[in-house]
Amino acid sequence: MCKRVLQYHQVETPPPQPFFKSLKNTLNEILFADDPFRKIRKESKMSKKIELGLRHVFPILEWARGYNLEYLKSDVISGITIASLAIPQGISYAQLANLPPILGLYSSFVPPMVYAIMGSSRDLAVGTVAVASLLTAAMIGKEVNAVENPKLYLHLAFTATFFAGLMQTCLGLLRLGFLVEILSHAAIIGFMAGAATVVCLQQLKGLLGLSHFTHSTDVISVLRSIFSQSHMWRWESGLLGCCFLFFLLTTKYISKKRPKLFWISAMAPLVSVIFGSLFVYFLHAQFHGIQIIGELKKGINPPSITHLVFTSPYVTLALKTGIITGVIALAEGIAVGRSFAMYKNYNIDGNKEMIAFGMMNIMGSFSSCYLTTGPFSRSAVNFNAGCKTAVSNVVMAVAVAVTLLFLTPLFFYTPLVVLSSIIIAAMLGLVDYEAAMHLWRLDKFDFFVCLSAFLGVVFGTIEIGLILSVGISVLRLLLFVGRPKIYVMGNIQNTEIFRNIEQYPQATTLSGVIILHIDGPIYFANSSYLRDRIGRWIDEEEDKLRKSEENSLQYIILDLSAVGNIDTSGISMLEELNKLLGRRELKLVIVNPGAEAMKKLSKSKFIESIGKDWIHLTVAEAVSACDFMLHTAKPDSPEKISGGVPEFNNV
Repeated sequence: MCKRVLQYHQVETPPPQPFFKSLKNTLNEILFADDPFRKIRKESKMSKKIELGLRHVFPILEWARGYNLEYLKSDVISGITIASLAIPQGISYAQLANLPPILGLYSSFVPPMVYAIMGSSRDLAVGTVAVASLLTAAMIGKEVNAVENPKLYLHLAFTATFFAGLMQTCLGLLRLGFLVEILSHAAIIGFMAGAATVVCLQQLKGLLGLSHFTHSTDVISVLRSIFSQSHMWRWESGLLGCCFLFFLLTTKYISKKRPKLFWISAMAPLVSVIFGSLFVYFLHAQFHGIQIIGELKKGINPPSITHLVFTSPYVTLALKTGIITGVIALAEGIAVGRSFAMYKNYNIDGNKEMIAFGMMNIMGSFSSCYLTTGPFSRSAVNFNAGCKTAVSNVVMAVAVAVTLLFLTPLFFYTPLVVLSSIIIAAMLGLVDYEAAMHLWRLDKFDFFVCLSAFLGVVFGTIEIGLILSVGISVLRLLLFVGRPKIYVMGNIQNTEIFRNIEQYPQATTLSGVIILHIDGPIYFANSSYLRDRIGRWIDEEEDKLRKSEENSLQYIILDLSAVGNIDTSGISMLEELNKLLGRRELKLVIVNPGAEAMKKLSKSKFIESIGKDWIHLTVAEAVSACDFMLHTAKPDSPEKISGGVPEFNNV
C-alpha cells in the first residue's frame, strides 16, 4: 500500500446568530424560497416599487406591454376554438353536478375574465371540470336532494364555491402552497382514474335513458341501479349515445395521431350538440325516449351573493365541500399550468396561481358560477391552437357571453344522451394506464398508492378515495422521515472516496472500523429507530469479526454529511449511543455534521463529551485517524496527533 500524508481539517461551528434574525431567515426559506420580491427590493424609487408590485399582483400588466396584433390573431383563434369545446362541456358538467345546465355557461364567462387579469399561465383555459362536479354532487347530495330542494342545493353549491375560493386565496397569500402538494403524483393518477371511472358509469343513466338513479358513486351501487332497471332501458337512447360516443372517440384518435388536426376533436363536442339537436328537432325524438335539456334562461350571469348560505347546519356542509373540491381543483389546475409552461420554457408562480384561482372562484360565487379550475382537455386545445397569452380566455368568455345573450334557445332540443357521450369521451382520457404501468416499473410503493386511491374511489366513495390518497401519501412521508436510510460505507480502492458497499460491492472495509452513513435529518420520529439500527449494525459487525478471528471492532464512524438538522431527541440519542459504546470499549467518531447540526451539537456540550479530536471533516480523514490509532494507541486514548501529521497507510 502506498504511503500518504493526510492533513486533518477542523469542522467549524457556524457563528451564532440573534434569535429573531435566525427565525426570519427560516421563515423566508419556508415561505419565500423563490424570493418573489427581489426585483421590488432592489428598486430605490417608490413609484417604481409600486409599479413592480402591481405587475406582480396583476400579471396582465406585465405581458400587456408587449402585446401586438400577431398575438391577438393567435389568441382570437385559440379563444374561439376553446369556446366551441367549453359550451357543450360546461352544459354537460353542470348536469353532472346536478345543477341547472345554464350554470355551466355562467362558469365559463366570469371566472376566465378574472383569471386573465390575475393568472400567470399563458396556456391555461379556465372552466368547470368533471371531478369537481362529481364531488359537488356527491357531497352536497348526501344532505340535500337536488330534485326535492333545488333552490337550497343551488345556493349550497355557490357557498361551497365561495369557501373553495377563500381557502385557495388564503393558501396563496400565506404562501402555503406546499400543503396542496401533500397529494403525491401517484395518488393524483389513481384518484383521477377512479373518479373518471365513476363518472363514466354515472353517465350510463343518460345513455340508457333512465329517469331514476342511485345517488351513490361506488361501482356496486351504480351497477345495481342500472341492472335493476333493465326493463326501463331505452334502446333508442342507447343507440344514439353509442353513435355519438364513437364519433367523439374517433375524432380524438385522429387528433392524437395528427396533432395539427387538433381542431377536429376540439370542435367535435359542439358538432355533436348541433347534430343531436337537429336529429331531435326533425324526428321529434323527445317523444320516443330521448330526453332533452329543455329551456335555458337567456342573459348573462345574475348576481348570487345574497344566495350564499352561512347558517347552521348547512354552512358546515358547504365548508367541507368547498375545502375538498378546492384542493382537488388547485392540484389539477397548477399541475396543468406547470406542464404547459415547461413546454414553452417559462415559469408560473404556484402561490400567485392559487390567488388567481381563489379570486375567480370568489367572484364566480357572487355571479351564479360553481367551482372552476384549469382543465387539462381545454388547456391542451388552447395550447395546440397556438395561444400566446391569457387573452384567449377573454375571447372564450366573450363567445360564451354572446351565446348566453342570443343563442341559448338553440340548445332546447339538445339530447341529454349527447352530453353523456361528451362526458364519457372526456373522462376516458383521465384513465392513464401508461402512467400506472410506469409507476409499477419504477416504484412499487407508488403504484400501491395509485391503486389504493383508484380502488377507494371506485368501490367506496370519492371522499374515501381522497382520504386514502392523502393518508397513504402522508404515511410514505412519515416513513421517509421515520425510517431514514442507513448503510455501511467502504473505500473505493486507490482513492479517498467512500461509498455504500451495497451499491459498490468492490468497495473495501477496514478491520476494526465500521463506517455508517445516515441519509437524512435526525428527529424525534426516527431517533429510536436509528439507535436500534446502529446497534444492530455493530452487533452484526462484531459477530462477523469474531467468526473470522480478525481484529475486534473498536471504532464506529458516523457520517452525518446528509444530516441537515437534528432536534433534542436526536442529540439525546447520540449521547446515549456514545455512553453505550463507551461501556463496550468502542469509540464513536463523527464526520462532517451540517451547520445546523454542528451548532446544536456544540450548544448541547456533545462535542465536549465526545472530544473535538473525534469530529472529522471527511470520512477519509476519520478512517486514517482510526487506522493510525489502531496501530499506536487504545481507542479510548485522548491522544491526537497535532502539528506534524504522521504518515499512515491510505485505506
